[in-house]
Amino acid sequence: MTKILFIIIAGFHGLIHLMGFVKAFHLAEIKDLTEPVSKPLGLFWFFTFLLFTATIIQYLLKSEFWWLTGFIAILVSQALVIIFWQDAKFGTIPNLIILLIATVAFAGYNFNRYVDQEIDHMFSQAAIKNQQTITADMISQLPMSVQTWIRNSGLIGKENIYAVRLKQQALMKLKAEQENWTDARAQQYYTIEQPAFIWKVNLPMMPFIDIAGRDKFIDGKGEMLIKILSLIPVVNSGDNEKINTGALQRYLGEIVWFPAAALSPYITWQEIDDLSAEATMTYKGTKGSGIFHFNENGEFIKFSAQRYLGDDENATLKEWIITASESKVINGIKIPVKCEATWKLEDGDWTWLILEINDVEYNHPSIYAKE
Repeated sequence: MTKILFIIIAGFHGLIHLMGFVKAFHLAEIKDLTEPVSKPLGLFWFFTFLLFTATIIQYLLKSEFWWLTGFIAILVSQALVIIFWQDAKFGTIPNLIILLIATVAFAGYNFNRYVDQEIDHMFSQAAIKNQQTITADMISQLPMSVQTWIRNSGLIGKENIYAVRLKQQALMKLKAEQENWTDARAQQYYTIEQPAFIWKVNLPMMPFIDIAGRDKFIDGKGEMLIKILSLIPVVNSGDNEKINTGALQRYLGEIVWFPAAALSPYITWQEIDDLSAEATMTYKGTKGSGIFHFNENGEFIKFSAQRYLGDDENATLKEWIITASESKVINGIKIPVKCEATWKLEDGDWTWLILEINDVEYNHPSIYAKE
């Protein structure tokens, strides 16, 4: 509906510019234009029509630069509106509408470029020292439940994982009291030898209004950035103890998507029972822990941790859990592909994320940010 509305506005507005061309070359009588139009200006009216047509075509083809053509079209159009103000002044209204939409698209382009640069930098900083094949001997010192999980994942005999890209489809609730779910699309990137992640998410909230978010954990520090329309910051927090620990715990809980990280020297394991083990991760001054639960077949079923809900001085520790409902083999590794994330609160559970993994790529960091 949003796309159709934009195409109607831009298309109709573009067609109106043909009136100036038609009058200039005396192709038909145009009563709505009372002022004379010279042939050079008539060509500008026709050129503007072509610019709006090109804008619509680029928009339909999902070109990331359609806004640039749109800006040029608006600039030329508004110049003509000013020259022929008496007849064309109401053309300012669609120009303003298209300008707003193009500005939002430009902001989205800038946001994505900024995050992609962070991703490229994250991978460029990650040393790749350990590309050997995973063997049974390498996991022999881990708790039995963790060993069973790694074997069940199919990791034994595979190349060690050092970089990951996930594509995700999700439903989110940004507040505990929110009733309706919001659709979201996300991509997440990880490095393992130097633990880090960047999560990029887009949430369409209403026509022409999206929320763009980026969560990251790099060099032992966490940071969250959320912008309305990719333009207006509503959350910009990071590099304090609560955010850093929470981001590390998120990374720790998500190693179920790249089980080789269980062998990381930054993670220590403590057996709890036959089906669970506690992992503690320490990296560059930040420390956190959580408990992994598995079923008898070695499939991951739950991760639980005490995390800070928020980062202000009144933020307190709450139980945060990830549960898995379905696993699947992707690129030779069996991982949970359907998960939920829930905060356990005093007045009831807040399940804020229902997530499905629809694509995973391992060990090709050079191509990730460009997809």
